[in-house]
Amino acid sequence: MPPASDSKLEALRKILEQEEAAGFPDTTVIGGLDRFLSRWTSELAPAVDGLASYSVLTPPQREKWAGGARAKMASAGLGSDQPPAPKQGKASRRTARPPADIGLDDDVTRLRGVSTQHLARLKKIGVSKVSDLVHLFPNRHNDFAHMRKVSELEPGQEQTVVVTVWEASISRSGPRRRSTQAVLGDDTGNIRAIWFNNPYMARTLRPGAQVVISGRVNVFRGQPVFESPEYELLQGQEELIHTGRLVPVYPSTEGLPQRTLRRFVKQALDRCISQVAEFLPEELMHRTGLMGLQSAIAQAHYPDSERDWATARWRLAFDELLLLQLAVLSRKLRWQESAGGIPLESRSAGVEAFVGALPFALTDAQSRALDDILNDIGQKAPMSRLLQGDVGSGKTVVAVAALLAAAFSGYQGALMAPTEILAEQHFMTVWRLLTGGSAAFEGGPILTAEADWLPRPITVGLALGSASQRQKDEIHRRLADGEIDLAIGTHALIQPSVEIPRLALVVVDEQHRFGVMQRASLREKGSRPHLLVMSATPIPRSLALTLYGDLDVSSIDELPPGRQQIRTRWVEPERRQAAYGFLRKEVDQGRQAFIVCPLIEESEAIQSRAATEEHARLSTDVFPDLSLGLLHGRMPLREKQEVMDGFQRGKLNILVSTPVVEVGIDVPNASVMLIDGADRFGLAQLHQFRGRVGRGEHQSYCLLLADSPGEEARERLRILERVHDGFELAEEDLRIRGPGDYLGTRQSGLPEFRVARITDHDVLALARREATRLLVADPELAAPENARLSEHFKRYAADLPQEMS
Repeated sequence: MPPASDSKLEALRKILEQEEAAGFPDTTVIGGLDRFLSRWTSELAPAVDGLASYSVLTPPQREKWAGGARAKMASAGLGSDQPPAPKQGKASRRTARPPADIGLDDDVTRLRGVSTQHLARLKKIGVSKVSDLVHLFPNRHNDFAHMRKVSELEPGQEQTVVVTVWEASISRSGPRRRSTQAVLGDDTGNIRAIWFNNPYMARTLRPGAQVVISGRVNVFRGQPVFESPEYELLQGQEELIHTGRLVPVYPSTEGLPQRTLRRFVKQALDRCISQVAEFLPEELMHRTGLMGLQSAIAQAHYPDSERDWATARWRLAFDELLLLQLAVLSRKLRWQESAGGIPLESRSAGVEAFVGALPFALTDAQSRALDDILNDIGQKAPMSRLLQGDVGSGKTVVAVAALLAAAFSGYQGALMAPTEILAEQHFMTVWRLLTGGSAAFEGGPILTAEADWLPRPITVGLALGSASQRQKDEIHRRLADGEIDLAIGTHALIQPSVEIPRLALVVVDEQHRFGVMQRASLREKGSRPHLLVMSATPIPRSLALTLYGDLDVSSIDELPPGRQQIRTRWVEPERRQAAYGFLRKEVDQGRQAFIVCPLIEESEAIQSRAATEEHARLSTDVFPDLSLGLLHGRMPLREKQEVMDGFQRGKLNILVSTPVVEVGIDVPNASVMLIDGADRFGLAQLHQFRGRVGRGEHQSYCLLLADSPGEEARERLRILERVHDGFELAEEDLRIRGPGDYLGTRQSGLPEFRVARITDHDVLALARREATRLLVADPELAAPENARLSEHFKRYAADLPQEMS
């Protein structure tokens, strides 16, 4: 019998042969060769002495090391370096046929066991080629290496148990909310699990079935409970429990069990991972210390540990975010280098006169932002800048100053808002700023402002899709003739029929509702106009570097003097009358109040309060002795302005409104914002409403009323009570809603990520730095060391939406 060391060296020799045949992907040994080497360190020392880690080596480095190890074994006579003789007998008469070569671009049906039925189901999850399987990364992993018994579960931690289903049933927590409750257990005890708003789970969890449960354990009424945990039925794959490792759980579809999908993915990895080429430049890899691509893919599927999985995910997320950053920064570079920019007289006397005529002084943050913008628009290269700030920080006045710089230079400016209501409010705000509120608002779509400080009259036009044809024709004619200095409107401004020949500055009031293509369409109205994107609320920094990655950023991170923190409270439904009493107390002290409702009129489909009905009810039943105004989006523009003027001048005690008060209203005497149906609004919108008060010397309050909020709405309301900073709220909002819902549109120009998350701030910052470094040194990625990256980037850019590439 050979010594143990010889048998281990012989095993190593065979492993290296298989690694060589596959291109050194480090997949021959489950868990990687390092696991085998570390287990038999002393027995393998003659061959592997001096190797720190096989997994961190590139395939060419692994090939070189393997050659040296095999040479050491051969020279010492350790481990035969000859292949074993074929076994005699019946089996030896068969000629072993090597498997046919399979490539990453081959159809997935070339893999063993993939039928046409499987193909139809695989296509539902985006898999048609072998490479799609290689890059089908798991949603999560079942941790069979750190399994716990039910009696060992601890509250507040992510844990995994294998349990038997004792019973599962549907429970009701409201007229429309049905959930699944299950009692699960092992030989040490039982635990309850609940899946909210998912009654179908009750059919899936049949009594007696074994199931893997992974999730956070909470405590409810003194008892531990899993709330909406991840799960996987173990039927037919009980052997996974004994693997003692992290087992991937893939995105799947009906008729495609996990065990089948795992088999296909493992086969694709074994056959083709060696064909995956490293595309990052060697210098970048060395500088960042990133894991090699083949190792990262292997560890993302079958990690040796959670740490290895995290390192692999970091590398794969970096790849996705680097390519995106290259796309947005290349677009920015092309735009800035393009000919035809219009240098404006940004430091004109007219702009200085406008700022000097304001009834307040700009904050330092406003002045810095305005300087950034004026410096940019004075250059030949067209500006691309994002202006962001918290609610009430004074972004609009900065944007108007920039638009006036265009007008006083003999050009036109345009401000585009995502909705007609917001466009109208901008129109009225610009009118007030230009006239100082001294001129009566006439309500027409074209107004000319005159003031002592203005070097010449400024004509402002409002372009809306709902305008009459006569009004549209007049707006279009006067825009084309250059008679309108400042155009304000919605998407109507980017219609092909609208010509703005002397357009020099475009301000887009983004509010996360415009995509890149819409911004680009308005840009093309002039000969490379300057672009200023104005965000109504702070943008999460990850989105600022992705969706807005082609823009420079100016942040107004300072509120005007005298602003106070607004005390915010979520009021339980049974405390509604107390909230009305508090509001009356504030009015009795000379203050004013807003009451915001989600709807204009009552709806059978949506159970929420409506402004018209609430105005009538509150005027008659609750505040009959007070003066209440009504404001909503269907009112004529002149009537809206009359109501807002009445509220600003103190003629109205309470303004009952729909969300039209989101922006553009500044009433220092208003001290209470009561939001009815607060569960129907997102965090950003709630924060916008809250910002309508707290603008004067008096302590202000925001009361949140919600009759039957769901769990996510409850979380939003609790966050709003606690967090007052708009930048922090933006991050929380993104975390809760995810990028798709947060942006309000799937057509945002933001590509779908396989691995990266929009909240990967550190990875994103690294990708931004490296993309900038690459493009500064080699704008076309034409250097030999960037050849593979350039080829990879071109394929990536070809799949991007047109406006992103």
